[in-house]
Amino acid sequence: MNTSVQPRKTVIQPTLARLPPLTSLRAFVATARHLNFIRAAEELHVTSAAVGQQIRLLEDYLGQALFHRARGQLQLTPAGLALVPGLTAAFDTVLSAMTQFVTSDHEQPIRVSVAPSFASKWLIPRLDALRRAAPGLQILVDASTQLTDLDAGDADCVIRYGSGAYSGLAVDYLLSEAVLPVCSPEFADRHGLWKGAEAIEGVPLLHEEGAEHDHSCPDWHSWLRAEGLSYQPSQGGFHLNQSSLVLDAAMAGQGLGLGKIRLAEAEIRSGRLVSPFGGAQPVSFSYFFATTQHKARLMRVDLFRNWLLAEARASQTIDAIAMRSIRPALGMIAAE
Repeated sequence: MNTSVQPRKTVIQPTLARLPPLTSLRAFVATARHLNFIRAAEELHVTSAAVGQQIRLLEDYLGQALFHRARGQLQLTPAGLALVPGLTAAFDTVLSAMTQFVTSDHEQPIRVSVAPSFASKWLIPRLDALRRAAPGLQILVDASTQLTDLDAGDADCVIRYGSGAYSGLAVDYLLSEAVLPVCSPEFADRHGLWKGAEAIEGVPLLHEEGAEHDHSCPDWHSWLRAEGLSYQPSQGGFHLNQSSLVLDAAMAGQGLGLGKIRLAEAEIRSGRLVSPFGGAQPVSFSYFFATTQHKARLMRVDLFRNWLLAEARASQTIDAIAMRSIRPALGMIAAE
């Protein structure tokens, strides 16, 4: 009597570390659904040869054929039939989880930190266009010049006026900037500013100071010097800590200010502000969009970024705006 015991076959249980490649499993599920390599490839946005290669990799891993051809048609083998229900259910669960996540992410408001003047003069007037481009997107605008810690969750992204050297962040250039003299049409008439920059003597001036002002931006002394004028303006008049306040004061007839063209664009186009003399002087700083590498992948951030870049591209060039703002002044001089 033979009492020898047959050795038990060792079964290696699958673990996350031992699972076959996800790409192969995905190719199998798509091919099993269509029973056609070409249609599976179309669904996965790859070539049919790539699908076939992934199926062969999975068959090698399992040591069994998953498909065979009968009368020219692709059919599942018994091993393939056994795999279909579980893997299909697994991928359906993954798709459901991702759909819920994307929907949830889209419904959360995007928090944007932006300097007050750019927020009020450039961003806010364009939000209706954002609503049309991304109807479900909610936006929370934090108009502040305070430092923002994106990693700590202070905001999802920022729009900043600066040099663009934001280490460790995903940064996109938006717009350049320049300044030119602006005031209300009535103020220009009252003080005879259409005659030229020489008429500035004795005119109330508006001065920008504070967190939004940058050292590359001309003040009245440097602007006049660049225009070849020796007149030294007084430091009297109003000193304002935001670029938007300079524009508001100019529109209210309170003085002549050096306005940032990007921020003054709407008022210049409407005629509420004019530039009675002089040209636009560029500044070193520009406007930038920035976020973390992680948040750049969020759907709500990506939607806002793409819209913002499109709006910036559509924005008219500084030269075109400057010429349009100066043109009324040229017409007034010619008529005198």
